[in-house]
Amino acid sequence: MLQWQSRTIVRISLGALALLAGGAGIAQDYPHPNYAEDVAGIFQDKCQICHQPNSVAPMALLTYEEVQPWIPLIRMRVSAREMPPWHLNPVIGIQDYKNDLSLTERQRQTILDWVDSGAPAGPDAALPAVRSFPDPNRWQLGDVYGREPDLIVRSAPFDLAAATQDKWFRPTVDTGLTEDRWVQGMEVRPSYPLGRRAVHHVLLYQLQDRAGEPGSEETGQSAALQDQPFMEWAIGKVGDIFPAGTGKLLKAGARIGWDLHLHAIGQEIKGDTVELGVWLYPRNTQPRHPTVLRSLSALGEGGIDIRPNETAMLQQFHVVEAPARLENFQPHLHRVGKGMSLEVIYPDGRRELLSYVDNFQWQWNNNYIYADDAAPLIPAGSTLVVTAWYDNTDNNPDAPDPRQWVGYGERAVDEMGHAWVNFTYLEQDEFDRLWAERQARKAAGATD
Repeated sequence: MLQWQSRTIVRISLGALALLAGGAGIAQDYPHPNYAEDVAGIFQDKCQICHQPNSVAPMALLTYEEVQPWIPLIRMRVSAREMPPWHLNPVIGIQDYKNDLSLTERQRQTILDWVDSGAPAGPDAALPAVRSFPDPNRWQLGDVYGREPDLIVRSAPFDLAAATQDKWFRPTVDTGLTEDRWVQGMEVRPSYPLGRRAVHHVLLYQLQDRAGEPGSEETGQSAALQDQPFMEWAIGKVGDIFPAGTGKLLKAGARIGWDLHLHAIGQEIKGDTVELGVWLYPRNTQPRHPTVLRSLSALGEGGIDIRPNETAMLQQFHVVEAPARLENFQPHLHRVGKGMSLEVIYPDGRRELLSYVDNFQWQWNNNYIYADDAAPLIPAGSTLVVTAWYDNTDNNPDAPDPRQWVGYGERAVDEMGHAWVNFTYLEQDEFDRLWAERQARKAAGATD
């Protein structure tokens, strides 16, 4: 399952919004890049989708004049590899992703050289054509499927004060489905523009009648919400596109349980909603393979117990009971979280580091979508190892208060530690075929 990202719906703090840099621009063969010829194209490709009027960014970066006040911060963010928002280690682990936002080393150096040479504007005649942007209220995956969603489920409306603590909103809404249908793709769309700034993340559950069963004290939800999550949406995503031959079953009579995490944005919100758009397979079409969203925790029985002015590492192991392909890796940490890795121990004892986020930024819930030829193939009996690192010291400027103990909790000042990973489960014969093809490509590449 692919979880497509779009910076049209990203909510970022002011500091992070000071730069979204990257893209196709490449330095010319002279020592001093300028904005018009070398940098504007990068900003246009990677910044302006957010940095335009009425978008989620607090400032526009459409012109050189608008960029000028932010030039020092641009250099700091690019140099620290905090922006663009791609926080994987650039060397260790899988490097092939469908949604790679990172700068090439030459692009990165172009921006740094431009700033260090005085950030010259360059000739106006060399500026790229003004970019036009899509309607932020349209369904973005409509371009993928060539139609509007087959089903739209809207949350109950919510209100949010201009200044308040984090809030959680958990309504339940009927889907109206009268027959079982398989899902091709889903998109989550908070209301525009305020909802897209206030909604930090959304969990969606498919609910069935389970009368008489106890609820969950941990989630505060009904027993039905202890089922497998139907979808997870977070800052920077659009939704899920299931690869051909895979999908999720939406049952007749199902309800959607919403779990919205809301942040105050300095403006009062009244009656905003979040919508779920669903694209369905044709009737009587059943994909061969189910895709399941799993939360792989790094926490052991002790949960999270980070003392004042200390660092910590937590690690947990997850046995994979059936052959599967992993579609993505999405770490979920809070403000003292600094990194997370995903590793596999194969049944024969071999270990492989799959992905390593070593520069985690708590404002982002980046989802790293593996390229088709790189998506990990995990044999049955393998063990996935999730490791999380935390820094509750003065060395971490994001730590709320290093003098305080940090434990588990849903607030941003509390802490979590899990990875959202999409598993596509495969039949053994297909897994064996894909595994053999993957090994043959590796062998061919080694001899080139």
